[in-house]
Amino acid sequence: MGSADIVPGVSGGTIALITGIYGHLIEAISKIKFGFVKPLLKGDIKGFKNELFDEIDFKFFIPLILGIGVAFLTLAKVVTYCMETHTALTYSFFLGLIIASAVILFKKLNQINLKNILFAIIGAILTYVFVSLNPIAANHSLPIIFISGMIAICAMILPGISGSFLLLLLGQYKYMLDVLHELHFVEIIVFVVGALIGILGFSKILNYLLKNHEKVTMAFLIGVMLGSLRVPGFQIANSVGLNFAGLFPCLIVAVIGFGLIIILETRFDYID
Repeated sequence: MGSADIVPGVSGGTIALITGIYGHLIEAISKIKFGFVKPLLKGDIKGFKNELFDEIDFKFFIPLILGIGVAFLTLAKVVTYCMETHTALTYSFFLGLIIASAVILFKKLNQINLKNILFAIIGAILTYVFVSLNPIAANHSLPIIFISGMIAICAMILPGISGSFLLLLLGQYKYMLDVLHELHFVEIIVFVVGALIGILGFSKILNYLLKNHEKVTMAFLIGVMLGSLRVPGFQIANSVGLNFAGLFPCLIVAVIGFGLIIILETRFDYID
């Protein structure tokens, strides 16, 4: 998820879906209501510990957050290098990942009707229009970084919508990569605090939708994934054009990415 979230156009939420942890992730985040603060303020340490371990799934969050953190710190330069040096091949791989993810989600939909098709089309159109927007010129003050963290994290847990692409639109992507490279802890902490506040609120909405309107939500997410294909598609076309000699390696890499996800999906339990 960390590796995917670094890349504009690829969503960590997509990876969560592929590996079967998406439902667990959204539910675990939405359970956090900070009820453990009340006994702590009263000096009730035992009550604090009970509430804390009841609300927060540490066995799930610790390895997940460590994995994302390690990816951010170690792969930011690698992903940036691949995107700059092997742009077409890198985005072809992402293209294969996204298409495979949409196929997997479609297989799990189990119900094709006019309502689901309509929501899929709406998701595709909205996402296509959104990713076609030009980046906003913005400063890099701490309040802007805080707000950027709140907005970007919501996209990071949505399959098909890239949090990094949102940062790109907000004019913060390159700056935040530099912050990670150079370990500017103040900016990192402000961004993380904004992200925590954003994810705690948004996850509750997602959890409600998945529990009460699962099919429509899944159909919408399929549309979101298909609409987001404009990003890797544009990058590939911009790099190699319609040259068959250039497109053929891209096709091979996209098929490898597609096959990898299909194989992974058979190895993990999917969201119920």
